[in-house]
Amino acid sequence: MPANKSSLSWLNSGKIDPMTGIREIVFDTETTGFDAKGEDRITEIGAIEIIDLVPTGESFHTYLDPQREVPAAVVEITGLTTEFLKGKPLFKDQAKAFLDFVGDSQLVAHNADFDRGFINAELARAGFDPVPNGRFTDTLKIARSKFPGSPASLDALCKRFNISLTSRDKHGALIDAELLAEVYLDLRGGRIRKLGLGDDIVQDTARLKIPTAKPRPTPLAPLSSEAERTEHKAFMDKIGGDDESTVWHRYWKKAARG
Repeated sequence: MPANKSSLSWLNSGKIDPMTGIREIVFDTETTGFDAKGEDRITEIGAIEIIDLVPTGESFHTYLDPQREVPAAVVEITGLTTEFLKGKPLFKDQAKAFLDFVGDSQLVAHNADFDRGFINAELARAGFDPVPNGRFTDTLKIARSKFPGSPASLDALCKRFNISLTSRDKHGALIDAELLAEVYLDLRGGRIRKLGLGDDIVQDTARLKIPTAKPRPTPLAPLSSEAERTEHKAFMDKIGGDDESTVWHRYWKKAARG
């Protein structure tokens, strides 16, 4: 049934945010360390496509040979050993495939400065242009803004939003990207947004306080007459037996006590 003009104007008034087809790429990297411009390299990239904050099932994933030893402390976190990564593709061989998957979409990462630094350093070494800073959305900054003073790690946010971590034995780029997509949805308004409700509705809902009903100083008078109540009690006695276990019997007892 087509919408009429009045319903369309209400839909577009800002009260409701219809699905807009916005494509974003939620991604994560694993590395040999923290020095993006030095000797450290990316060892894994995991990225998933989301449209209107919902994963589509499309993903990009690759392990990469860093061409160097992976420190034992890093192996303890990621499980990616030097032996496992040896012979895997080099970043320069996967760079175009990654950029093709990303396209012109916004890139969403947790502590995006870290991932951006490594991606752009690797792109520069491979002869590609860097991804502009404005193309990155940082969920860590969003979380710290929404929950100041609270833990804002990916694990902490998963616990806050009741997102299961059972699939996460080690830090893996694709697994972390999938978890981050769920966290990002909740940071942007949660399941309400999946129904197409806009940011203004989400914010209003968050501020909403349900008033508590107060007892009336003077109870309302019964709407039934004494004769009707007597007739009803006789009927209930007839169908409910004489054990006085029915709801109405309990109600009458309570009413009699005042």
